[in-house]
Amino acid sequence: MKVRQNLYIDSDLSDALDALVIRRGGNKSRIVNEALRDWLARRATKEVDDLLKVRLDRISREVAAGRRDMEVVLEALALFVRYQLTVNAPLPEADAAALATGNQRFERFIAQLGRQIAGGKRTLDTQNITEALP
Repeated sequence: MKVRQNLYIDSDLSDALDALVIRRGGNKSRIVNEALRDWLARRATKEVDDLLKVRLDRISREVAAGRRDMEVVLEALALFVRYQLTVNAPLPEADAAALATGNQRFERFIAQLGRQIAGGKRTLDTQNITEALP
């Protein structure tokens, strides 16, 4: 069902609408209907964007904080590795017992890491740190 509307538009818009009807064919009502439908759809999209903006901003802040935390962890690991490599002398090739002990310790470290990650435990959690303190 179509409803008749009496609208006033600026003369320059009326001239542009007349020119568009001549170029594309059809009629003014169809062109105005399409234009109004598109404009209303974009306006609804803007309202959705406004609603999502707050959430997207929060997610962006959380990602930035996670990135910062990751940089801190990687820097701490790099400093620790540099310190260990600087302070500890390399094992002689002939010391098979020391190499075997080192390999066992590494295997236990990897197993413990896997258990902690799978169990959701984190060594640096505030609760874990305060429970470990005397």
